[in-house]
Amino acid sequence: MSEHDISGKKVAFLLTDGVEQIELTSPWEAVKAAGGVPTLVSPSSGTVQGFDGVEKGETFTVDLPVADASADDFDALVLPGGVVNADFLRVDKDAQAFTRAFFEAHKPVASICHGPWLLIEAGVVKGRDLTSYHTLATDLMNAGANWSDEEVVVDQGLVTSRNPDDLPAFNDKLLEEIAEGEHEGQHA
Repeated sequence: MSEHDISGKKVAFLLTDGVEQIELTSPWEAVKAAGGVPTLVSPSSGTVQGFDGVEKGETFTVDLPVADASADDFDALVLPGGVVNADFLRVDKDAQAFTRAFFEAHKPVASICHGPWLLIEAGVVKGRDLTSYHTLATDLMNAGANWSDEEVVVDQGLVTSRNPDDLPAFNDKLLEEIAEGEHEGQHA
């Protein structure tokens, strides 16, 4: 059982085909174990294909199309990584708008690995402290973020980590931020 009780809190997981499977399943299980209610939101319908590195993994059922999703219905957002997943999401206008709405509502957002590509396209990284998979460092700095190579970085409700090795710290900070609730410093 987690030290952070998020009973009844609704958490959107935004992803599509090519998601790094462990970056979905590990935080998902952490949210459930702490009493939260995870929902898989995607531009895709039916199922999405998970990956373990470059190998196909499991498929996951989509609960809600992102075009029909509203940040008002959730307490927090999680953006798992995976190169293909993140590359598809960052050009999806509905995914951009859905993500930006969490920042506008001062709600916690957690993004790992390649997930922060979507944060750039949503226009929410300028002046923020964060980390990511190392290959995104230049992209994030060019978008105005303060990038650092750390296990987990928390900035006013925004939680970021680098890769699957960071999941224990990522999950802990994700739950902590959800338990704390809205952060006035979290803004678009």
